[in-house]
Amino acid sequence: MNKVFKALADPTRRKVLELLRQRAMTAGELSEHFEVSKPTMSAHFAVLREADLVDASKQGTTITYRLKLSVLEDALLGFSQAFGFGAAASADKTDTPGKGTQP
Repeated sequence: MNKVFKALADPTRRKVLELLRQRAMTAGELSEHFEVSKPTMSAHFAVLREADLVDASKQGTTITYRLKLSVLEDALLGFSQAFGFGAAASADKTDTPGKGTQP
């Protein structure tokens, strides 16, 4: 989970994920949305891959990235449960006597 939150901490990487929600994109297509160097974008892609938030497939010299939404969902669910947010936490509160249920 730490790698996911490290990846999400940077606004450029969050924007990359937003773009990938629309469709799979090549590294070049993604880079067109940012005013940073290719090595900087490559570093961002590496962090996203290490966090397992994106899948990268290479064909020739072209790398296409796809969002792995399930990994992001799992990380956010784990985070919310750790702090008592979400559906599972709400169910726990209503099942506990004195916390929302009638004895």
